[in-house]
Amino acid sequence: MIVDNKSGAGTVIGNDAAAKSPPDGHTLLLNTSAIAIVPSLHPKLPYPAETAFAPVMLLGRAPSVAVVRTESPLRSAADFIAQARARPGQMAYGSAGNGASTHLAAELLKSKAKLFVTHVPYRGAAPVINDVIAGQIDLAFGTLPSVAPMLAGGKLRALAVTGARRSPLLPDVPTFAEAGVPGYDADGWYAVYVPGATPAPIVEQLHAALRRAAQTEGFQRRAAAEGLALTLDTPQDTTRIVRAEEAKWRQVIKAQSIKME
Repeated sequence: MIVDNKSGAGTVIGNDAAAKSPPDGHTLLLNTSAIAIVPSLHPKLPYPAETAFAPVMLLGRAPSVAVVRTESPLRSAADFIAQARARPGQMAYGSAGNGASTHLAAELLKSKAKLFVTHVPYRGAAPVINDVIAGQIDLAFGTLPSVAPMLAGGKLRALAVTGARRSPLLPDVPTFAEAGVPGYDADGWYAVYVPGATPAPIVEQLHAALRRAAQTEGFQRRAAAEGLALTLDTPQDTTRIVRAEEAKWRQVIKAQSIKME
């Protein structure tokens, strides 16, 4: 298997390349929950979002993490929420960019907790983490792999994870639901797709092959190290999950008036 990383436009460039590939099972798309976000942010996608892809498997889920520099006076997620309510518009958080899963995770929190916090988009995870450590912004929302080294090195402190459950890699870090925002869940997830016209028998064959690979000891060890909780959902279940996620993020994007700039 050859890996061809096609970044840009919130994953739209890579999505488009995969969508227009021959539907013969030889081109697969691995994407994050961003694929359920972009249809609501890009009104004119170069591919038909409803029919461009056939889900093969949802591999698993991993939360993002709200982090602050170690010297921050914010000691917990409850501290952050209290400060944000006491100082509306005066606090700032960073994400890996407009439309990124970390951006939407924070906006969902703002919507559910009724917070007014300024978003500062960056081009990727590294610069936002650097500015949090330097004290340029109050906190950041980052994927678990992107912040784990700085947490382990004592340069960052985790306030909460964005999933419905605590992460096995950060068992002492609460969820935002535990911190007083009931119903909040913004897990990131990873799924595999093929072009939409791929025959169903090929989709099922690929699902079986990927499931066997994902159940090997080496893959499971690597996934656990990344904080990824494997689910290995069927194509049918993955389709239902993705459609529900599209509706969820469409509502958040509308409620928060989020637009790509």
